[in-house]
Amino acid sequence: MSVTTAPIRQKSRVSSSVRELFKSGPAAFGAVVLAMFLLLAAFAPLLSTHDPREHHLVDRLKPPVWSEGGSTEYLLGTDQLGRDIFSRILHGTRVALAVGAFGTGLALVIGVALGLIAGYFGGIWDTAITRLIEVIISIPSSILYITILGVFGPSLWLLVLVMGLFGWTTSARVVRGEVLSVRRREFVEASSALGQSRARLVIRHVLPNVLGSVIVVGTLKVASMIILEASLSFLGFGIQPPAVTWGQMLADGRRFITSAWWLATLPGLAISLLTLSLLFLGNWLRDTFDPRTYSK
Repeated sequence: MSVTTAPIRQKSRVSSSVRELFKSGPAAFGAVVLAMFLLLAAFAPLLSTHDPREHHLVDRLKPPVWSEGGSTEYLLGTDQLGRDIFSRILHGTRVALAVGAFGTGLALVIGVALGLIAGYFGGIWDTAITRLIEVIISIPSSILYITILGVFGPSLWLLVLVMGLFGWTTSARVVRGEVLSVRRREFVEASSALGQSRARLVIRHVLPNVLGSVIVVGTLKVASMIILEASLSFLGFGIQPPAVTWGQMLADGRRFITSAWWLATLPGLAISLLTLSLLFLGNWLRDTFDPRTYSK
């Protein structure tokens, strides 16, 4: 009977979570916008009306289709080199999501592992990891990233690697705090008394109980990494052409802000919408996974 009811209970939990999600206006907005960006990134090659790197100097600085002088050939207009803004935003979405997802994934793997070790094993492990966190936090992140990328040369995978290697401190601190609470619970102490190894205890009993906080931190971390990548690309230390990024588009468009507003406004709007959607979802997940909300 338990075998047959388990999938039903799981489905009811999922449906209940979906209903709760769409009861919250900001969270529903975040979910819909994020889904839209994911679809745009997945089907960017099919949806692009032009090659995002192809120059059409004859059609330079064309306004969006709804403005005077706009054309249906270029839905969001063109830049100073005649490149299609719509196609460039689509391909920039892929870069932004890839950097955010892979950078956050690497940071979470490192942070969760070190947070579990520090919180559960304590002692010298806790002291060493805590001191390492303090050292990394004391260094301004922007200066650190610019220095490393300036020395070794900017590239997509180096940027992801640097973000992951130095962006794990928040997740490590959150996981450490959660583990310090979970390790004192009765089921963990009972499993330890039954002779389970420490590694098995951490993986089977402690880790599942901190995953909620990890999901929340990860969602918010993706948003911060997308902004960081755009900032570095804007300054010229991020991903370099011919790859298309929103930060590059902002940097190119700032010189034409008074004569061709769409060059900087549209990629800036894309960055704002994507990061806001992740922040709204992160806030909803935080409220959902916060144990204090269950008693209200």
